[in-house]
Amino acid sequence: MKIGIDTFACNIGVSGVGVYLTQILKRIPISSVKYELFGWEFDRFAFADLDNKIDFVSVGRISGKTANSLWHVFKYSRFAIKRKYDICFFPAAHRRLPNRFPCASVGTVHDMAAYWGTRKTREHLGAVLRIALPDSLRRLDRIIAVSEWVKHELIEMTGVKEFQIEVIPNGVDCSVYYPRTEEDDAVVEPFGFKRPYILYASRLHHPIKNHITLIKAFEIFKEKTKFPHRIVFAGSDDHGAGTIRAAAFNSKYKNDIFFTGNFPSKNLPGLYAGAHFAVIPSRYEGFGQSAIESMASGIPVACARAAALPETAEHAALYFDPENAEDMAERMISLATDSEIYMRCRAAGLERAKLFSWNICAERTIRILQETV
Repeated sequence: MKIGIDTFACNIGVSGVGVYLTQILKRIPISSVKYELFGWEFDRFAFADLDNKIDFVSVGRISGKTANSLWHVFKYSRFAIKRKYDICFFPAAHRRLPNRFPCASVGTVHDMAAYWGTRKTREHLGAVLRIALPDSLRRLDRIIAVSEWVKHELIEMTGVKEFQIEVIPNGVDCSVYYPRTEEDDAVVEPFGFKRPYILYASRLHHPIKNHITLIKAFEIFKEKTKFPHRIVFAGSDDHGAGTIRAAAFNSKYKNDIFFTGNFPSKNLPGLYAGAHFAVIPSRYEGFGQSAIESMASGIPVACARAAALPETAEHAALYFDPENAEDMAERMISLATDSEIYMRCRAAGLERAKLFSWNICAERTIRILQETV
């Protein structure tokens, strides 16, 4: 059996899809099944350190969403036939899919942000792809949804049949994300900020990720508590990042607002564990990876009562209305001032994180690929 794996949209392994795929590839067992990655040449290096040494086939050096989409529409089918794949796996099926499938096909859908909300609030996907993608999704043999929320959206928004969908949540590696000691400040050295700090780990996307409302809530938090807390935004720039940075610059507390950019992955677990608590104000999340990573790191979480976040965090987080900065600030104040609430959320979060395993995610994903063939 030969399985092709599409690496497009992995962004050299640093995007959410890139991390997801890397975690699965690390856990592919050595067997008679042959796995082969394909994508842009520069993505080759994102997977070069895998112990199982999966082959990578370059299909070109051109980057960009348009080139990406055109390759899938006009070249994928012939490529898959030439490589003699029995099945292809698309780990970013919510973003890039062919319109024809010459072999069995399975795709993972992480969110339906391109179809959520209004034109001003939803994720930008491109008009042509947004129209064509639902039809491509229906043509897949099986779809992996990362949450029940995404599964229901797939059924309602695209007409995918329920029997096609398997819900497999993402995981967290608790040997990497775990509580650190108070004395360990090494991970924040490159940026010069010190404890106490509040963390929001997410790409800078306006308005979906809702950074601006969080900045307003942080201002209220500072006014009411007079605490020395800073807030750290850890994530690469995306759509509307300039608007977010402008809001921070115009804030009364701009000197306490830090942007790290794409934080080094090897130091990210320490950044989580060093935070006093995490706030996740997103208007939309298909899963809520940051919530689980925060919980595993031993820091309490306050998050929006929106999309899949309550499904992922359940009773282990404090919730707020993502459109209400006052409500958001009150949850932040509770975590900063009430030790009983803080410790209860911390303990519940550590237990909740234990339920999410990359080993289980990878095992179930590989089984679906083999069953589909």
